[in-house]
Amino acid sequence: MRGLPWIAELTTELTAALIAALLTLTAPLPAAHAQEAKAFVLSGDYAGTHDPSIGREGDSYYVFATGHAPGGGQFAIRCSHNLTEWKLCGHVFDSIPEWIHQTSPGTKDLWAPDISFFQGKYHLYYAYSLFGRNLSGIALATNETLDPASPKYRWQDEGLVLQSTASDDFNAIDPNIVLDEKGQPWLSFGSFWSGIKMRRIDATTGKLAAEDPKLYSLAGRLRPENPAPAKPGLPADWQAIEAPFLVRHGGFYYLFVSFDLCCRGTHSTYRTMVGRSREVTGPYVDREGKELLKGGGSELLTTNSRWLGPGGESVLQRPEGDLIVFHAYDAVTGKPALQISTIAWKDGWPEAALGTAGEAK
Repeated sequence: MRGLPWIAELTTELTAALIAALLTLTAPLPAAHAQEAKAFVLSGDYAGTHDPSIGREGDSYYVFATGHAPGGGQFAIRCSHNLTEWKLCGHVFDSIPEWIHQTSPGTKDLWAPDISFFQGKYHLYYAYSLFGRNLSGIALATNETLDPASPKYRWQDEGLVLQSTASDDFNAIDPNIVLDEKGQPWLSFGSFWSGIKMRRIDATTGKLAAEDPKLYSLAGRLRPENPAPAKPGLPADWQAIEAPFLVRHGGFYYLFVSFDLCCRGTHSTYRTMVGRSREVTGPYVDREGKELLKGGGSELLTTNSRWLGPGGESVLQRPEGDLIVFHAYDAVTGKPALQISTIAWKDGWPEAALGTAGEAK
């Protein structure tokens, strides 16, 4: 019999084991595991979403999407409190503004909404165009709130911001606003032709800044040696870059773009690419240092067995972790649906995930 010394020895051993167990339970996860990007599994009214732009007000998230809303009107709005369960909760316009009908009579739907907040109100930049042509324009609507239950909720169309014509080498669609480190807004945009462009915005009016008339070039595709001929009335497929989205993170500006072809159902080849720059106006380079203006771009999202053509992306920066929202096409039906992933920032570059759940009937 060991007596009291044996009890003291056992107590010491048990204490050490308990402390070790507690340290194991409370230790942080390894960085590689903790930072993996995660795709959300969605339910409710998430199908049919194309070119999603996400905003947040209070504890509610709002996603705006291209085109005709299921219940009528333009730019369907989907709402969620938890990012997984979504419901349709209205639209922006009851109909296409009359001035757009007069400017572009062939326009049937409005495209590519982009939601941002500055100067005490929400700004929704959007585009009108004809498919495959650069007779296009970017316009603006504003609202004090995103909450449709608020008495202050009212979308005010502010009219034209900029346009492109057949004589231009760019296309004025797919708008996106980024605020630089001084809070100055910049508008990126573009599709096909000579690629992604940028203009400085007057923060007070939301329109082009008169003091800086320069058209900045941010990204473009390189012409291959023997490109396929362009289809009649359309730009060449090799020029396919569009849907810019800019965010400021960790001392860099990150430019997300969509390469290749959207809107072709099960034949869609969209993929999401990214580059970064120290300056908002560029030059942007990919992970290998290749300039996006010279065809560069690091792949972020591409097709999997369930979903095709991930693109049309937007990013929401949050204290609890950044998100990327985008659309992808059901591999069976070819119809689009909303997709959401967390962003894992690793070695100064974003990573995201495309899930395998869900369907778009």
